[in-house]
Amino acid sequence: MTRSVDKFAFVFSSSSIVLLYCCLLDLLGERSGAASNLSGEGGGACAGTGTQTIVIPKGDYLTGPLNFTGPCKGDIVFQLDGNLLGSTDLTLFKSNWIEMMRLESLVISGKGKLDGQGAAVWSKNSCAKKYDCKILPNTLVLDFVNNGVISGISLVNPKFFHMNLFRCKNITVKDVTITAPGDSPNTDGIHMGDSSKISIIDTVIGTGDDCISIGPGTQGVNISGVTCGPGHGISVGSLGRYKDEKDVTDVTVKNCVLKNSTNGIRIKSYEDAASVLTASKFTYENIKMEDAANPIIIDMKYCPNKICTANGNSKVTIKDITFKNITGTSSTPEAVSLLCSDKLPCTGVTMNDIKVEYSGKDNKTMAVCKNAKGTATGCLKELSCL
Repeated sequence: MTRSVDKFAFVFSSSSIVLLYCCLLDLLGERSGAASNLSGEGGGACAGTGTQTIVIPKGDYLTGPLNFTGPCKGDIVFQLDGNLLGSTDLTLFKSNWIEMMRLESLVISGKGKLDGQGAAVWSKNSCAKKYDCKILPNTLVLDFVNNGVISGISLVNPKFFHMNLFRCKNITVKDVTITAPGDSPNTDGIHMGDSSKISIIDTVIGTGDDCISIGPGTQGVNISGVTCGPGHGISVGSLGRYKDEKDVTDVTVKNCVLKNSTNGIRIKSYEDAASVLTASKFTYENIKMEDAANPIIIDMKYCPNKICTANGNSKVTIKDITFKNITGTSSTPEAVSLLCSDKLPCTGVTMNDIKVEYSGKDNKTMAVCKNAKGTATGCLKELSCL
């Protein structure tokens, strides 16, 4: 039985364990989804010193928007043993579904599930048609959170992004499972922006948009042991859409697998970029492609809604990019596509031991390099286009 959450209560034990349980006005779900604001100003878990653990017990719970805002006196642990289901009534949401803000130490763990129930509202997503579309609620959002770990949980069928990190520092996502249909709109697995020291480890992502997207202002990203597919790959960008975007630096992607994804490892920026910024010091190493389309791609003419100005004058600098030991199969003949700007070429591109072959029979493996400068060693002959 799915329980409908109207409000919450906290029970403290002597061991600082906080049990979150539902005070249900209607156990049968006639009333559901009221917003709950768990603020540090009001006491509760935020007022306690030491480690405060909030437990979601086993079971299914239907909720509206949930907000937990610090600062808190102690460390906060959310133990997700049950499953939270996001209401499909969009009128309940001002922005996101579950939002955690201004916390200095946060752990989210358990074997439970965050189910956005997005399939009921995906038809209301207009972002494929409108440049400035209305954004549907993201499932799990961390804003201004430092020193966090998210482990063990599952996220399924979000209304928009599964997970969004904004202005976060020192966050580790480990052993997380993220799932949505390959055709679900704008369901990025993990998106980050203006953040630093982010690690994503041993995580499985299959979704309808980027498995991981690294936005402007992000530095010090480590991605390892990630399996992506379906999805749009592991992407940096898009870059340059908005004014005053900041640089993206120091990104490492290692020991990952991309299966049947529509892109592999990708850097994308707008040709008519509104910002002057640099994307640099990226390393992609020990990556296996399993029928991924566009396995290696730099696209400096990115324009998802076909309304950009094609002027070739990108303001985004892409430099010092290393691709090493990338193997497997491509579902498109172009296994490598480096499409850089006419006026601002990609520089310092290094390709070592790139051996990705087209899996079809109607064409041959090829590479396309435009305005990309660097070196290629140990690559398949067809892929040595630098």
